[in-house]
Amino acid sequence: MTMVSEINAELLLGRQVLASSGEPIGRIEEIVAVPQGSLLAVSEYHLGSYALMERLAASLFGRALLDFVGGSKLGQGYRIPWDKLDLTDPEKPKLLCPMDQLERMNDKI
Repeated sequence: MTMVSEINAELLLGRQVLASSGEPIGRIEEIVAVPQGSLLAVSEYHLGSYALMERLAASLFGRALLDFVGGSKLGQGYRIPWDKLDLTDPEKPKLLCPMDQLERMNDKI
């Protein structure tokens, strides 16, 4: 696999991620990055309807609303570590591990 060192985040948001079987598993709704010197490095990608709600609920009010409506009832979401997503073709990101190795987002509100 070729390592991708730089991609514009706006090109990834909303992209459908495919499992190794080719089955769609969700869209990239959030990209988490951590500081590395003067740059930011992606640590994980968040997929699915729960990830979308998490992104929209970035404020304290939004998080309270998310808890009130029951975040776990909104659907599922997954956290994908940065090294488990093949971005060789940014228009068709592919999962590099089995689905059962992914952490579900609604398990940890």
